[in-house]
Amino acid sequence: MAIRNYQYETSPRKLEPYKETSKKRKKVNKKNTTKSKKQIKKQKAKETLKNKIFITLNCVFILGVLFAVIWRNSLISQSFSQIQILKSEIAEIQKENDQLEISIQNSLNLSNIEQEAKEKLGMQKLTSKQTIYLNFPKKDYVEPSTEEVVIEENIGIWQTIINFFNNIF
Repeated sequence: MAIRNYQYETSPRKLEPYKETSKKRKKVNKKNTTKSKKQIKKQKAKETLKNKIFITLNCVFILGVLFAVIWRNSLISQSFSQIQILKSEIAEIQKENDQLEISIQNSLNLSNIEQEAKEKLGMQKLTSKQTIYLNFPKKDYVEPSTEEVVIEENIGIWQTIINFFNNIF
């Protein structure tokens, strides 16, 4: 019979006596536990590698999304600056058009035309000596037309043949 020894504490547990068979089991258990520890280490290494890859891919994805947002914002700001440049060009062209309209209206003024004719072309106003009056008789100068207008009506083929022979004879 085996002696049963108990350890007295808060939770008693059974103490087994020292046996050689238990050493073999312990050695086998040590070998099994060492293999399992190696496997556990490999599994942990795989898990840490998977975690690292997962974290890396997440970081790459987040960086890609941030890059896309920044790129889109740069395109928007570039388009906005082009719009502002075009608006400023439109404003300049409108100012030029307004100035040209004013200069055209000023050039159409009779006093300006007279002044330019005097200065640039050397023209002068007519004097009473340069004025010549002509007297024409009160006769109608329109000549009546000498040609007669002939309006031909649509006539058939037989009528044209008959008219042709009548004109010949």
